[in-house]
Amino acid sequence: MFLKPKTKRNREIAFIWMLLLPALMVYLFYRIIPLLWNFVLSFSFWSPGKPFEYAGLYHYEEMLFYDDAFWTALKNTAVFMLATPISIAIALGLALLVDQKIRGRSLYRTLIFLPYPMMVVAVGIVWRWLYNDSVGLINYVLRSLGLIDQPIAFLESYSFAMASVMVAAIWQIVGFFMIILLTGLQNIPAHLYEAAVIDGARAHHRFWRITLPLLRPSIFLCVILGVIASFTSFDLIYTMTGGGPGLATELLITYIYKASFTLSRFDYAAAVTIVMFFLFLTLATVANRLAGGDAGKVDIAD
Repeated sequence: MFLKPKTKRNREIAFIWMLLLPALMVYLFYRIIPLLWNFVLSFSFWSPGKPFEYAGLYHYEEMLFYDDAFWTALKNTAVFMLATPISIAIALGLALLVDQKIRGRSLYRTLIFLPYPMMVVAVGIVWRWLYNDSVGLINYVLRSLGLIDQPIAFLESYSFAMASVMVAAIWQIVGFFMIILLTGLQNIPAHLYEAAVIDGARAHHRFWRITLPLLRPSIFLCVILGVIASFTSFDLIYTMTGGGPGLATELLITYIYKASFTLSRFDYAAAVTIVMFFLFLTLATVANRLAGGDAGKVDIAD
């Protein structure tokens, strides 16, 4: 039988833990334990049906010194992450536009945000059709305008495949970033702009000295969400290209999937997962430092 807390403070703490416990249990079983299991597995030789054997740093040595496919996937992931700053720049421009007092701005906000709630697989299928070299809309428009003579196989080309996938990723997420940045814009006190106007500050000065610094937490949030999306964009890549042609659009997440479920090398895939996890932590830390070290901090003193 549980002992009843004696003081009001202890009862409040116990009640808070009761509310948090289900979420913490889910987080433990679906996040912490799998991560720890991956860490252990990365130092072993193991696959379903085979005994567990200690491997030391064998998988990490293979990954870093002998696996060209890993380095290609890492490079592609870095290139794919460039979609994040491009998306943020476009979203900031759109947020500044729809923040103005223009007719129909609510409609514009809705239309820009609309792609984000769509299923990623659906987005991949739509863009595969748009890029199709036989019946795709993009090739049809380009040929109608006389810009090309022959259709371009965007998703089958080493030159165009990665850029084509990045365009689809930007199209889907830019509306979400716009909403985040628009919220940040609307939380900037109007009297700061009024004081700047009285002091004679031009529009670009107000943007660089007031808008951008005060949007730092919102931009940081967009950066983190964009980095997460870059590391976890399995659905979009697998639907549109499957990592091809060759390894042209192979990301770390798709490489982990193929190592696990195509090659049945769960131990090696676990090692790649651990490397990807620490890469993400490093990028998040660097982004936080560049944002001032306290981006995302919430002040609840009031």
